[in-house]
Amino acid sequence: MKRKSVVNRALLTLTGAVLLGIGLLALAGSFDLYRRMPLTPPAGWPLAAPDEVLLDDSDRTHWTNEGWWWPTVIAALAIITLLALWWLLAQLRRSHPGDLSLEEAPALDGVELHEGALSDAIAADAGHLPGIQRARARMEGSSRHPETHLDITLTPDAEPGPVLRALSDGPLQRVRRSTGRTLSATARLRVPPHKSHRAQ
Repeated sequence: MKRKSVVNRALLTLTGAVLLGIGLLALAGSFDLYRRMPLTPPAGWPLAAPDEVLLDDSDRTHWTNEGWWWPTVIAALAIITLLALWWLLAQLRRSHPGDLSLEEAPALDGVELHEGALSDAIAADAGHLPGIQRARARMEGSSRHPETHLDITLTPDAEPGPVLRALSDGPLQRVRRSTGRTLSATARLRVPPHKSHRAQ
């Protein structure tokens, strides 16, 4: 799972849990469940009965005559707005190259290659190399600077060095030559679990 997806899900889960808890507490107070049922509201919770409000008049106007109050409120709201805009722009920013135009190929001018098709081709090509049991590939980066990330599962008897050289000289070299791009790549190698053999 990508780092941005993990952060988004964690933030959304935390925000949803907090809002759900506040909503349930407010509903319990509005339906007068604290009095009707043997329930105890949290300490200091203001909405424990239908006629109670979150902030009374004295609380709402307590700091309004202070000189620092309105600048602080405006600054806090501005910071929250900027953080929300930053988060929104971060979601809109592409983390995948999308369709890639084939550069340095005049005969194929205007032809574009989808990132999924390119990832599948790299994975299929790498999967046929000796020492590789399974290969998966994904594209990241921008359309100008695409990057490929390989997840390679080695066979139990494979050596990482020759496999990496075969990847670099084989599938990666072919995709760089066919697309006309300087494609950077990272590979993560895995060794499948296998049963230990008893020495006799």
